[in-house]
Parts: sequence; C-alpha cells; structure tokens
Amino acid sequence: MTASGKLYLSAAIVLVAGLCAAVAIYLTAGDDPDLSGAYEIVVVDGKPVAIPAMQSKAYVRQLQRFGGKASVLFAEIGEWFGSLWRGRQLAITVGWVTLGVATALFLLGWWLSPGDPG
Repeated sequence: MTASGKLYLSAAIVLVAGLCAAVAIYLTAGDDPDLSGAYEIVVVDGKPVAIPAMQSKAYVRQLQRFGGKASVLFAEIGEWFGSLWRGRQLAITVGWVTLGVATALFLLGWWLSPGDPG
C-alpha cells in the first residue's frame, strides 16, 4: 500500500470514528447549565434566581472598571471558548474537528499521490 493510500485510509477511519463519537456525544449529552462558574443571585418576583456573572451588568461594569474594555472582551471570549467543550456543543466541536483532520489527511494523501503518467 502506498503512502497516499495509507493517508486515504486514515482519513476514512478518522472520519467514521470521529463522526460516530460526535453523534454519541450529541445523543447522550444534555444542555444542562454549567454550574462550575461564578453566579450571582438576584430576586425576581420574590424568588431567588442564579444568573451567570457575565450576564450581570454589575459584574461587567466592575470588570471593565478594573481591567478596561479588553478584560471584558477577553472574559467573553473565554466564556465562549469554554462553552465549546460542554454539552451538545461539544459534539458539534468534535464533528468540525473531525472534518478538519480528515480533510487534511485526504489532501495530504492527494498531494503525495503520483501524478498521471499521461
């Protein structure tokens, strides 16, 4: 088997295994809220409600006061990046990473394959 054939086979294996894993994660994961972060307790209609700190105007104002607009931006980027690795969003992330790796292996195999003799 040539090097390009091995890369094509590797791309197919990565694609099948990765997409199966992504489907399994999607079917088993829930969209439960992440309880590991900072929360603020506010009272709404007489009932206490926990909201994420980044959705609180007071927290964002305090963060901007101490670190400027850049710290608010980096906190939002960090929260977004962290959300990619939880729940059903993890399945979507695994699916995209799988497609990227399989495509890279396929293109590398195509690049290494011998050209047409004609």
